[in-house]
Amino acid sequence: MSQALKVGSFVVICLLILGYLIFKVDDLPFFGGEGQTVDVLFDSVAGLNVKAPVRVAGVSVGRVEALGLEGRRARVTLLLEEPITLTRGTVARISNAGILGDKFVELVPGPADGGLLDEGILLEGETPVTFDEALARFDSLGQSLQELTGDVSSRGDLGGSIRRLLDNLEATSADIRLLVSSNRSQVDSTVANFERFSGTLAEELPRLTQQMADLLEQVGAVVAENRDDFQGSLSNIREITDNIQTSVDNLNDISSQMRSGEGTIGKLLYDDQAHDSLVDTLGAVEQGVASLDETLGRVKKLELELGLEGAVYTDLEDEGAAAFSLRLSSNPKRFYYVGLGDRPQGRTKTETRTLTTTLPDGTVETTVIEERKTEDKFTLDAQLGYRMGDFTLRAGLIDSSGGARVDYDAFERRLQLSVEAFDFSRPDDLDPHLRFTTRYLLSPNVYLLGGWDDPLVDDTESFFFGAGIRWKDDDLKYLLGSVPLSF
Repeated sequence: MSQALKVGSFVVICLLILGYLIFKVDDLPFFGGEGQTVDVLFDSVAGLNVKAPVRVAGVSVGRVEALGLEGRRARVTLLLEEPITLTRGTVARISNAGILGDKFVELVPGPADGGLLDEGILLEGETPVTFDEALARFDSLGQSLQELTGDVSSRGDLGGSIRRLLDNLEATSADIRLLVSSNRSQVDSTVANFERFSGTLAEELPRLTQQMADLLEQVGAVVAENRDDFQGSLSNIREITDNIQTSVDNLNDISSQMRSGEGTIGKLLYDDQAHDSLVDTLGAVEQGVASLDETLGRVKKLELELGLEGAVYTDLEDEGAAAFSLRLSSNPKRFYYVGLGDRPQGRTKTETRTLTTTLPDGTVETTVIEERKTEDKFTLDAQLGYRMGDFTLRAGLIDSSGGARVDYDAFERRLQLSVEAFDFSRPDDLDPHLRFTTRYLLSPNVYLLGGWDDPLVDDTESFFFGAGIRWKDDDLKYLLGSVPLSF
C-alpha cells in the first residue's frame, strides 16, 4: 500500500472515530433514530426548535424530530427514544424551562385504563398563552373597566332608576299573593303542622326546662372549680384587646400621615412629582424590555455552523488535506464563511536573483537566477455567500487568493456539487486553479466528499476523497445540554 493511501486511511479512520464519539455523547443517531414517533397538532409552535427535549413528568424521553405545517396549524413529530405507554387521553403541551429558558414539549399520559392510542393518530396539543396575548388581555380588561365607569358616570337619572325598582317590587308582591292563593291548601296544611308542633312543644317543654336547669347547674359547678383559670383567660383577653387597640391607633396614625402626604406611600399617593417620577421610571423599564426583546430577536436570527473535514490526494505522494470552517448566516439567503486549511499544493512563488561577477580582465558578467518555492501550506478562506434556490454563489478568498465558487444542491440538499476557480495570477503563466468537489450527506451531520483538483496543470492535478462532519446551532445546544455539570 502506498504512503498516500496509508495517510488517507488514517485520516478517515480518525474522523470516523471522532464523529462516533461525538454522536455517542448522548446517543445521537447516525441514520435516523430508532424509537416511537408521535405526531401532534398545535395552533402555534413559536419558539420551539427541532431537537428540543420531550419530557414526561420532567424526565427527558426524546426530542422534537421535525416541524411542519398541516393546513393552518403546526405539525410536530416527536421521537421517543424511551419506551412510553401512551393511552387515550394523552395530552401534549409546550412549556418553558423557566422564564427565559428554551421551550420543550411536555407529554401527559392518559389514564392507565384508557386503552392504547391507535397507531398513526394525531394528538391535539395545548399551546400556552404567550406574553403578548397576556398583555392584550390586560389591555382589553382595562378598556372594559373604563367603559363600565363611563356608563355609570353618564347615567344621572337616579330617580327613574328608583321608580323602576319600586315597580319591580310591586310586581313581585303581586306574584307572591297569586302564589299563595293558588296554593292555599298547602298553606293550610303547613299551619296545621305548626299547630301540632306547638302542642308537642307544650308537652315536652317542662322536661326540656328541667334538663336545661340540670345542665346550667353542672356548668356552674365547672366554673366554680376552674374560676382561677377563667380569670387568667379573661386577663389575657383584656391584654390582647389592649394590643389590638394600640395597633388600630398606629394604623390611624399611618393613614393620617398618608392623607397628609407624609412618608413614601403618602408622597406616592398625593404628590404629583412622585407620581410623575414613577410613571417615567415605568416608561424607562418598558423601553428597556423592548430593547432587550429586540436584541434577543436579532441574536436568535443568527445561525452558526462549524465544520471539520479531511481528504487524501491520490496522485500527490505523501499528501493529505484538512480544513476547519465556520459559517454564520444572518438570514436564509446570505451567509459568511471563514475557513483554515492545510492544502498539499500550498502557494508557489518564483524568486528572481541577479548575480553580478567581475572577471580578472575587468569585465562584468551578470547572471539571473530564478527559484520556485512552495510555501504557505496553511491557507485561509473568507467568503460572502448568497443563496438563490438550489444554487449558491460565493466570492472572496479561496486558499488565500481571490476567487469564486458555485454550489448546486440536489436530492433535498443531500448531494452538493461545487466548482471553485481561484489563483488567477499564478507564476510561469499557469492556468487558474480549478477544483470540482462532490459531497454526499450520510446524515444531517456526517458526509463523504470526493473530487478533482487543479485539472489544468499536469504537475499538481489529482483526485481526492475523504469525509467531514458539521455541527449546527441545534446540535451544539443539544451537545452542551447533555454535558454533565459535575464530575
